[in-house]
Amino acid sequence: MPQLSLTSPRAQQLALWGGIAFSAAFTAIIAFADTWLARFVLPPDQGFSWYYWQLAEPTVWTRLTVWGLYTAHQVIFWGLIYYAQTRPHKYTLGLHPINMIALGVNAFFIFAHFVQTHITYDGLAQDTSIWSSQWSVIIMLVWILLMENNRRGMFFGKKLPIARDIVQFARKYHGYVFAWAVTYTFWFHPTVSTPGHLSGFFYMFLLMLQGSLFFTRIHTNKWWMVTQELTVLVHGAMVAYFQAENLWQMFAFGFGGIFVITQMHGLGLSLKARAGILAVYAGLAVLAYQPILTQIWRISLIPFIEYLSVIVLALLIGGGLWAAKRLRSTPTKEAAPA
Repeated sequence: MPQLSLTSPRAQQLALWGGIAFSAAFTAIIAFADTWLARFVLPPDQGFSWYYWQLAEPTVWTRLTVWGLYTAHQVIFWGLIYYAQTRPHKYTLGLHPINMIALGVNAFFIFAHFVQTHITYDGLAQDTSIWSSQWSVIIMLVWILLMENNRRGMFFGKKLPIARDIVQFARKYHGYVFAWAVTYTFWFHPTVSTPGHLSGFFYMFLLMLQGSLFFTRIHTNKWWMVTQELTVLVHGAMVAYFQAENLWQMFAFGFGGIFVITQMHGLGLSLKARAGILAVYAGLAVLAYQPILTQIWRISLIPFIEYLSVIVLALLIGGGLWAAKRLRSTPTKEAAPA
């Protein structure tokens, strides 16, 4: 049997579909092993802004274990991105050796977190706010909207007037931001098997797969990219469905709204196809909100927050670039003679 070369396009396809299969299989393993976690004692649920899945009595050991593993995963992931960016790598139809290393590293830490949960249980949630996990993902999603503004526009194909250097900065450093968002969120949660956790872990696994395939053509495939953006719709709606009555619609059609306003316009679809998708979206939204039609306005909340956040992020990056430019252009005063 001939050996498969890394430079072969088939190697990239195997990495993608093998990674998706691994993500699904490991999500199933988490679900199957959940009964083994029953021995851990958790505190009473304290309601809003409280993360239930944490130990009632954490120890120095439980904290050091999860923080140590998270830090190792984060630093190594960043290091791989830095290595790839500082070497003359070109986008390829196959794989680079560094892609294989990245895939292996992420697979190792996925397994390590699973084992760690079953030994010490706690994730980073014990010491951080529940909002930090949610906002890390929001920052990533908003960063993508900003980064893709020039390619697909922001509102029905129309671009926001964002300066080129801001978009270039977002593109150059997006790998580090996304690696932080994904790795932090992954280690925030213990590997428990509520529907929301399972969909979230599957989503994180897909994002780690994407992050491992830098400098490959599949990394910039528009259909693969938008699939990952849409996976948050499924995860968000599922979490909301099990948390509160009549809340899933806001997440499903909120993220769906971003798809019809922005994301589908980067897929090369005809005007007729896009109009059809918009009509189906509107019809399903009305149908889903039929029992509570007066609350349909809620589907605008998530798009409003994300688009406003794009503007804020662009201003922050622009302000930082302006300040850095000013500092570089400020002449240093020569020391006066003695």
